[in-house]
Amino acid sequence: MIRLFDSARGEICELRLRDPGRVSMYACGPTVYDLPHLGHGRYTLVWDVARRWFTFRGLDVRFVSNITDIDDNIINRALRDDTTETDIARTYEHQWWAAMDLIGVARPDDTPHATKFVAEMTELIASFLESGVGYLTSDGVYFDVSRVKDYGLLAGQPLESLRAGARVEANDEKRSPLDFALWKFAKPGEPSWPAPFGDGRPGWHTECVVMSLALLGDGFDLHVGGFDLKFPHHENERAQAVSQGRDFAQHWSHSGWVMVGSEKMSKSLGNFTSLTDLLEKTDARAYRLLVLRSHYRSPIEVTPATIADAERALLRLDTLARRFDLAALAGNALEVATDFTWTEETGKLCEKVGAYLDNDLDTPLAVAALFEAVSTANTAADKGEDARGKELALAVNALFGALGLQLLSSSHHMDDLSATLVAERDEARFTKNWAEADRLRDELVKLGWVVEDSASGTTIRKP
Repeated sequence: MIRLFDSARGEICELRLRDPGRVSMYACGPTVYDLPHLGHGRYTLVWDVARRWFTFRGLDVRFVSNITDIDDNIINRALRDDTTETDIARTYEHQWWAAMDLIGVARPDDTPHATKFVAEMTELIASFLESGVGYLTSDGVYFDVSRVKDYGLLAGQPLESLRAGARVEANDEKRSPLDFALWKFAKPGEPSWPAPFGDGRPGWHTECVVMSLALLGDGFDLHVGGFDLKFPHHENERAQAVSQGRDFAQHWSHSGWVMVGSEKMSKSLGNFTSLTDLLEKTDARAYRLLVLRSHYRSPIEVTPATIADAERALLRLDTLARRFDLAALAGNALEVATDFTWTEETGKLCEKVGAYLDNDLDTPLAVAALFEAVSTANTAADKGEDARGKELALAVNALFGALGLQLLSSSHHMDDLSATLVAERDEARFTKNWAEADRLRDELVKLGWVVEDSASGTTIRKP
């Protein structure tokens, strides 16, 4: 039984599925007007891990994540760069997928683009106007949140409390500061689509509710995203569906922020570090491991120290892969438990790790258990129990693969001496002991290896 913290219920509860054995899952994707920052990397990694784990457990997962390719930010970026909104969206969507590929995020099953669903959005907005839930102003169509009895469910606050704390805008035609735009009438020079209530473009909150229901259907299982999307974005999605009498997401889960000091990392605060910048300086797997070592609902701070610690941990894993000549798993492939052979001991390890992950995706405890198994495998081999060591190493490889983390070995089998020299050289390079690193390189060359440096450490191959 898989259990997750449900943001609507405020507690960890069983993930009850609409269709037994199948998970329908929606994640709010990027608005493509800039490079992805570390916060984007964190939430995509979290939900990539969840998707992979559900699959490993034998569930059939349909994962949808959208692309917002029309938005005020895209329009403003196009004006600033003296280009078109289409070019901005195309450029930064390419950057997004390049970064996702680098951190090993498996592509969603569907990636709907907002501009492809405008007709469905205008139809929905017209129905809101007809029912009185929507109303016209001089600049667009707005949603009256007072018409939804439990508005504020995801925020954990009643409507009156939210209204009291809302920012009051001067000269605003909105009935309440909480009311949100369903449709924005076009301004000169802006992209627009025809609509019976006036040409314009959809509001952000309307895009996701239309795309998620269109692709996953009413009552889909799980809606996820970063904590910053819980209110108002996800609340406003939910409100639209509820006002139509539609059965929306059955479960809501949100991941924590990446912090810079006491502030969350975000484009709006101007304090973000692009994911691309980080990946140019370190092994992409280090960021995934850093995310795995933190509980998904807790904030994390990405610093040179935390990344360096993750890189040291990767050295241990890659040394294990070299010692036991393990094949690289994960990547875009989604592993399934039944594809592996489990002994009594490794089966218990799988059950232990599985119990942690099934209980609110507790990756820190799961990773700790796997590193204990790394030590056990090495100890067994040191004692001459090679078969036991190899079985444990294979299990560790399989379970890290289920979390999307690849263990990297050489393409050629290494003897124990060579593996030891490689590990020692990686440690010397990490501590910037360049003289020792050069000495160890010479030792490996004498043994007949071609030595190459990569982001993941020392790689050796036969000439």
